[in-house]
Amino acid sequence: MNTITIQDESAAGDILNEITLKFNEEYITVSELIKARIELEISRYNDNVETYKKGLVTPGQLESKLNNKKSKSIDVEKQLYIALDAFKTNGFILLVDDQQVENIHQKVLVDKSTTVSFIKLTPLVGG
Repeated sequence: MNTITIQDESAAGDILNEITLKFNEEYITVSELIKARIELEISRYNDNVETYKKGLVTPGQLESKLNNKKSKSIDVEKQLYIALDAFKTNGFILLVDDQQVENIHQKVLVDKSTTVSFIKLTPLVGG
């Protein structure tokens, strides 16, 4: 099992959040990286809404209200679509080893020495 640590950074370079993801493969695509992150965040959100830190994508107000009332799970595919769209339209910048990634098909080495940073440029809200 290979692990990679992801950091969320502000535009000023402050670290806002850090998560570790595990993969069976040595190389993954940027798309697979974003999807794994979304799945982990949704799992954490569903486990405890009150203590969930804002992640890459957060559910919209209506979706949050519905989830609290009905304990309905957040749609992973919908949130992934929102995140991939934000990546394509520069809603956030993704750096791998301090190099900006611009293609969702680019391969990323899954290794403890690899540094991955998500720099949010605009807040992403699902809905």
